[in-house]
Amino acid sequence: MKIAILSRNKNLYSTRRLIEACEKRGHEPMVLDALRTYMDIASNKPEAHFKGKVLPSFDAIIPRIGASVTFYGTAVLRQFEVMGSFPLNESVAISRSRDKLRSLQLLARKGVGLPNTGFANSPDDVQDLIKMVGGAPLVVKLLEGTQGIGVVLAETKKAAESVIEAFMGLKANILVQEYIKESSGADIRCLVIDGKVVAAMKRQAQVGEFRSNLHRGGSATLIKITPAERATAVKAANVMGLNVAGVDLLRSARGPLVMEVNSSPGLKGIEEATGKDIADMIIEFIEKTAKPHKTKTKGKG
Repeated sequence: MKIAILSRNKNLYSTRRLIEACEKRGHEPMVLDALRTYMDIASNKPEAHFKGKVLPSFDAIIPRIGASVTFYGTAVLRQFEVMGSFPLNESVAISRSRDKLRSLQLLARKGVGLPNTGFANSPDDVQDLIKMVGGAPLVVKLLEGTQGIGVVLAETKKAAESVIEAFMGLKANILVQEYIKESSGADIRCLVIDGKVVAAMKRQAQVGEFRSNLHRGGSATLIKITPAERATAVKAANVMGLNVAGVDLLRSARGPLVMEVNSSPGLKGIEEATGKDIADMIIEFIEKTAKPHKTKTKGKG
């Protein structure tokens, strides 16, 4: 099979592993920088071009689209979908999961466990917003933040008011969430492929830090998850419409709560923590599933 990997950097661990898995299983991988890929949007013969050349048709596309280039990256992926390539994750599903507010609303509608979350526009509503999520301590998150950037723990009501009002003053869109104290600065990353949790790791924040992201110095260890955590991760990925997803869960007194659903989960931490060949599992899924013009959304929003 001809498989294109949309990635800005072919030397990144996840991209390298996917190339290796493709080659090991006898496929032809090609790495494309999404920002250098451009489109001829024509109804009779849509094309994608890269650095001055018309790209061949691909059997499958693996999108590794960074959050900062979501708009353009999903447009490129959508073009390949129009041309009949099978997307590992569809453009609509990626856009859905990248919109933190929309994704939480969709998960809430389907009854998936979530931290109590508030969203408001006016500084006049800050007091009620804080009360809505159970008071301080609470977490304030920038909607556009990634890898723990733009996430603040406000330990007192006064601090919460100041942080929320400061963000609102900058016209930044923020979510206000309850702080799950019993999680003790740890979360669980579940790697879901084709409706199954194939690997899970516990990420623990450094001492004095509440964000467990590996980019923030958190550590990763193998963990055994409960049936409820497994079911929650699978349901969250399904609600987003993602074939492959990293679902981040918190352990709370009321059961597993979804923090985020990631459409381009990094492979390094979870492969090292679990010893599993996730890249190979992804290519195996593509082999089993890829067919021309096979998308669930059929171009719907």
